[in-house]
Amino acid sequence: MERPIAYEGAQLTVVYAVALNGSSPGLQYYEEQTPKNQARLNKLFQWLGDHGWIKNDQKFKPIEGTDFFEFKDFQIRMPCFRRAAFMIITHGFNKKQGKMPPQEIERAKRLREEDAECEKRERKGKCTQFGRR
Repeated sequence: MERPIAYEGAQLTVVYAVALNGSSPGLQYYEEQTPKNQARLNKLFQWLGDHGWIKNDQKFKPIEGTDFFEFKDFQIRMPCFRRAAFMIITHGFNKKQGKMPPQEIERAKRLREEDAECEKRERKGKCTQFGRR
């Protein structure tokens, strides 16, 4: 399956999830950021890809009560999950409050399911994203 790649490292490949409609909300959010914010996110993606983990909770941490993680840079949040040798970014948003908004967790879950469904369709040759059949 052709997911947009954020960074391919020695330990993990950081990619963006693909929704059933072929869009990639995480990539769209990333592209809306300033070049400075993109550079800071790229550093996080590279560190995770090359080392397999970011020990700084101010930059990357598990989301409490879920099996998701989040890339963090000031108010920028990008939920993600691990599948095999991939860290898959679902989407991004600006967080201005203390707790993770429940609707963002639900969105991450929905995008994970859509990404898995699209991957399944791709294996069967039925996915139409990226100009394929």
